[in-house]
Amino acid sequence: MTSSQRIARHDTDLLEIHPVAGNIGAEIRNISLSADLDDNHIQQIENALVKYKVLFFRKQHHLTDEAHQAFGARLGKIVAHPTVPSPAGTKLFELDASKGGGRADSWHTDVTFVDAFPKISILRGVTIPEYGGDTVWANTALAYELLPESLKQFVGTLRAIHSNNYDYGAERIVTEEHRLNHHKNVFVSSVWEAEHPVVHVHPVTGERALLLGHFVKKLVGFNSRESAQLFELLQNRITRLENTVRWQWQQDDVVIWDNRSTQHYAVNDYGNQPRLVRRVTIEGEPAVAIDGSRSRTVTRPQDAVNDTPDREVNYAAS
Repeated sequence: MTSSQRIARHDTDLLEIHPVAGNIGAEIRNISLSADLDDNHIQQIENALVKYKVLFFRKQHHLTDEAHQAFGARLGKIVAHPTVPSPAGTKLFELDASKGGGRADSWHTDVTFVDAFPKISILRGVTIPEYGGDTVWANTALAYELLPESLKQFVGTLRAIHSNNYDYGAERIVTEEHRLNHHKNVFVSSVWEAEHPVVHVHPVTGERALLLGHFVKKLVGFNSRESAQLFELLQNRITRLENTVRWQWQQDDVVIWDNRSTQHYAVNDYGNQPRLVRRVTIEGEPAVAIDGSRSRTVTRPQDAVNDTPDREVNYAAS
């Protein structure tokens, strides 16, 4: 039994929790998310989050951009996206399907191209299509747990370079010029790279989880072909269907996920229907490997370095 599974029942007894799938995800009913929730409710939401990895909340129609951010601030420090501008006056990350960057249709963990990648993401459905547009999450801790023991020992020694300048078309068929332009001119307006352990230890539960996703550029010490083969082997373990939960969005839904133990994929099956979601992102910390080593910065823009001079930087690295 994992640390998260050992959370006592009374630690979440204020919440009406309904598991959505067998290995990840739960809906919490009859609660209005707000910065005004008492500390006990906030703690129990955090407890449920590390246990179920993804929490779903229906009918949060009262949340404005400001209230969304205020609630997020109860879970930690809100941070803006490193390269994509936020809507005016906010630190929100916006995914608008009518614009180039609005379809996150590839498996990933959020913002792993920085060393201290986010610990929590809080996504709000602002405009939801009539059909399609589901999101799927995968449990990266369970994926590691179910690896053969010999493979666990091997992957526990690996490190990977993550970059926002990844192969955008690798898992997509992208014909829309505006999507390609958004990736090139906005998402990769500055290049960030970080080196992470492929297996990291969750700072709350102590669980070991795989840290991969589409931002992986290469595995340290392996050539491109070998990196791709090893990546595919492990990534396929993460996204096995029994390891996932799929959520059919409704207007004003909110989903909170533990970014340290999940990957997710936004299903691009809604054509030209409008789809707008906004995310509050909670600052995390560098990942810690089984041997205690930590994530490190490889490449960071100069203006960002000035904000965080204590972080290791290597501009010559590739």
